[in-house]
Amino acid sequence: MTCYAVSRSRVLWTVSGCFRLLVEVEFPMFTRCRELSRRLLRSVSCSRSTLHLSASYCLSSPASRPPVLWSGVARPLSDFRRPLMDLKGALEVLEQLAPLSLAESWDNVGLLVEPSEPRPIKTILLTNDLTAAVMDEAVEMSCDLIVSYHPPLFRPLKRLLQKDWKQRLAVRAVEAHIAVFSPHTSWDSVAGGVNDWLVGGMGSGKVSVLSQAQSSGPQKHRLEFSCMNDERLSGLLEQLRRIEGSESFQCSTVRSESGGQQVSLICQSSALTAAAQILLSDPQTSRSLNITQVQQPPLLGCGQGRLSVLDEPLSVSTAVQKMKTHLGLPHLRLALGDQQTLDSVVQTVAVCAGSGASVVQGVKADLYITGEMSHHEVLDAVSEGRSVILTDHSNSERGFLSVFRQRLSARLGQTINVVISQRDRDPLQVV
Repeated sequence: MTCYAVSRSRVLWTVSGCFRLLVEVEFPMFTRCRELSRRLLRSVSCSRSTLHLSASYCLSSPASRPPVLWSGVARPLSDFRRPLMDLKGALEVLEQLAPLSLAESWDNVGLLVEPSEPRPIKTILLTNDLTAAVMDEAVEMSCDLIVSYHPPLFRPLKRLLQKDWKQRLAVRAVEAHIAVFSPHTSWDSVAGGVNDWLVGGMGSGKVSVLSQAQSSGPQKHRLEFSCMNDERLSGLLEQLRRIEGSESFQCSTVRSESGGQQVSLICQSSALTAAAQILLSDPQTSRSLNITQVQQPPLLGCGQGRLSVLDEPLSVSTAVQKMKTHLGLPHLRLALGDQQTLDSVVQTVAVCAGSGASVVQGVKADLYITGEMSHHEVLDAVSEGRSVILTDHSNSERGFLSVFRQRLSARLGQTINVVISQRDRDPLQVV
C-alpha cells in the first residue's frame, strides 16, 4: 500500500459548531481529496477548541479506512463515530484504576461536585491541588471533569459563600458545569500507586506495605456454640434461616467426642443481633456461645506506606540526588541520623507520600522519605539513627500525575483529552 502525506491540512471548529476541512494540495495525484473531505465531515466529531489535524492518508484502497494522525497518535476514522463517554462512565474507569474502598476512613474521596446538566466528558484536568489558578485553567479549556488528588472539599459545609476560597471553588465548578473528583488516599494505597511510584525513585528492591489494607467487604462475625440434641439444633437452625439476609450465612457442624454438635456460624454484622438473640434464648447454647469478629482478608500490595530493601545499597548523598531527579526538584531537606554521614550506607528505605510521619514512625529503616514531618517527629527519627528526606507535602505526590495520565488515557481511548495542570504547584518554594 502506498501512502501520501497531505500537507498543512487542518480542521477548524467554528463557534456555530460547524467545521471546514481546508486541504492545500501540492501534488496532482490527490484527485480524491474532495471525496475524503466529505467522508471526514460525516465522521469526525471535533471538540470545542480549534483542532489541528495532521494526517497520512492511504489512498490506494477505497474500501480501507485511512488512518488519521490526531495529536500524534494514528487513529482510524471509525474511532470518531464511537459514542462519547458520560460522567458515570468516566467515574467507573477512575474507580477501576483505584477503588475508593482503599481510601482511609477519615478521608473524603469520590465525586465531590456533580453538574446538574449531564454532558459528554471530552476533557479531564489532573491536578494535585484545586486552587483558584487551576480553576481558571479548567474554565479556560472548557474542562468537563477535574480530578484533584487532594479533596478541595474536606469538612462539611453549612453554606456556600464567596468569603471562603474553597467555597468559591465549589460555586465556580457548579456554575461552569465542571465535575470534581478526588481519589486522595485511594491512590496512595493501591498497588502501583503514589507510594510505589515514590519508593521506585530509589531503584529496584523488595517492596512491602507498611500499613496493610484489608478487604472492604461487609463486616462478618463468627458465632460458635455447642448443642447436645440434634432435634434442638435443627430447630435453632430453622429459626436462624428465617433471619433476613440468612442466605449469606456460612454454617458448619462437627460431631464432638461427647456426642453433641459443635457449630460455627458466620454472618454479616446486620444479622448479628437477631442471630445472637435466638442462640441466647436457648439455655444450652447460651452457655457455650462465643462471638468473634472475622478478620477481613488482606489486599496484597495495597495499603499506606512502603518499605524497600534495595537491591543495590547506596549512600545518603546518592539517595538525595536520586530523589531530586525522580521528583524534578532542585532542593530537598535532609536530616542526618545520629552517627550518620552523607557517605553512610542506605539499605532500607521507608516512604509515605504527603504527611507520612504516623506511617513511617518506628519502622526499622536507614532512611525515611516523606513530604512533611513535624520538628519533634524528625528529632525522634534522628535519635534512632535514621536519616530523613522531606520534599514538602505535595512535591512527594505531584509527579505521579504523569503516570496516572498514561494509565487513564489508555483506558479512556483517544476520544477524551487528559491534561495535567500547568498551574498546579507546591505553595512553598526555596527563596
